[in-house]
Amino acid sequence: MNCIFCKIINKEIPSYTVYEDEKVLVFLDANPDSNGHLLIIPKKHILDLDSMDSETFAHIIEVAKKMKKLLEERLNIDGLTLIQNNGYVQEVKHFHLHLKPYYIKKQTKKDLDEIYKLLS
Repeated sequence: MNCIFCKIINKEIPSYTVYEDEKVLVFLDANPDSNGHLLIIPKKHILDLDSMDSETFAHIIEVAKKMKKLLEERLNIDGLTLIQNNGYVQEVKHFHLHLKPYYIKKQTKKDLDEIYKLLS
């Protein structure tokens, strides 16, 4: 399989992993829209929302809540958008949930190393 997210899960490609358990991996987006932009992916290759079982989806939402708290505590975010694309607009064909932080005050873009240190 030539899935970039599966390669990240299998440690074939490095990532800035913020959280991991038996079902999911959470890491910083390599091309973030804002400081702290995270992706949550299931460790099992699941194509999209239609392929997602309810138990895994519920777990992803629970992890999203934990990551929201982490972003609030460590990066002082003012808001958060959850984004999940399907079909044509889904660039990587492996289910992933974006957690995109927002800030009231315009933020200076920080590099991934700096953000990773704040979240670790």
